[in-house]
Amino acid sequence: MTVGFYGGKFLPLHLGHVYAIIQASTMVDELYVVLSHSENRDKELCKNTNIDYIESRVRFRWLHQLVKDMEHVKVLAVEDSNGDKDYNWHEGAFEIKRKIGKPIDYVFSSERAYEGIFANLYPHSTHIIIDGKREMVPISATKIRENGVFQYWDFLPDVVKPHFVKKVVVLGTESCGKSTLTRNLAKIFNTTFVEEYGRTFCEKVGGCEGIMLEEDYPLIAYHHKVKEAEAIEKANKIVFIDTEAVVTQFYSELYNGSFHPILDEMAKNQNYDLMLYLEPDVKWVNDGLRVHGKQEIREENNQRLKMLLQKNKLPFIPLSGTYHEKLAQAVKEVRAILRYRK
Repeated sequence: MTVGFYGGKFLPLHLGHVYAIIQASTMVDELYVVLSHSENRDKELCKNTNIDYIESRVRFRWLHQLVKDMEHVKVLAVEDSNGDKDYNWHEGAFEIKRKIGKPIDYVFSSERAYEGIFANLYPHSTHIIIDGKREMVPISATKIRENGVFQYWDFLPDVVKPHFVKKVVVLGTESCGKSTLTRNLAKIFNTTFVEEYGRTFCEKVGGCEGIMLEEDYPLIAYHHKVKEAEAIEKANKIVFIDTEAVVTQFYSELYNGSFHPILDEMAKNQNYDLMLYLEPDVKWVNDGLRVHGKQEIREENNQRLKMLLQKNKLPFIPLSGTYHEKLAQAVKEVRAILRYRK
């Protein structure tokens, strides 16, 4: 049985790593992929770059997802507390050997600069360099950190992309253009979107006013979150979402006069990169489900929803004007977060 290992910080994991892991897996009977991590070192490496620090458990999960169908490939994690400049290679090698627990025949890397180091640390192992000139996969984690993941999106494995997807939620009361704007933005940016599940639910039961039950609203919010997760998995850099938990809470109070603490908890744990709020300044359209068409009621509902958002400390950007004007404002805000260095 031949044993090999391929290690790295995987900050982030990219297709160069994937290529090396696949190649190494064909050369040995047993391959260990070793995540070497230190919160101090990894935060230091991400400081003043174009990505935020990525927790080790996230990277560990990426690796497991990547090799889950490769029975002879195992993933290990080795932690230390050193910084980038004072990393102790000898201690690291000792811990790697201890965790693998058997003689290592091959050490794989993509760095010629490691030849002397590995010859000293693993004297009984053969160092094999895979794509050292980056000809097969011209990328490095350093480049990604320097320039941001969106510039190298096609070099990220599918298991990694959801972590970096920007999430944009569109908010507002009845008939302000949320559904249309959400779909249009998804088409413009060639990505996925999430429909308001409350509308889907109302269509299933035959309406909203007078027939909604108190227990419906947590169920609506739960299903909506599931749809979000599914859309994020397939998104192209960004995902657009029609409404969220606070809006569901708003409709629960509006239609049933009921407050759900669980919806507030969901709102506290939401993590959106941009919240666009549509003012009710376009013509109200009766689609068979909407019931609050009088402008004074629309304004009252509008203020109530804004108060709920403020209560939950959710910052939003108001968009007003015609459908065309709101679309132009939304596109500008979305482009801004896609250019944002994080």
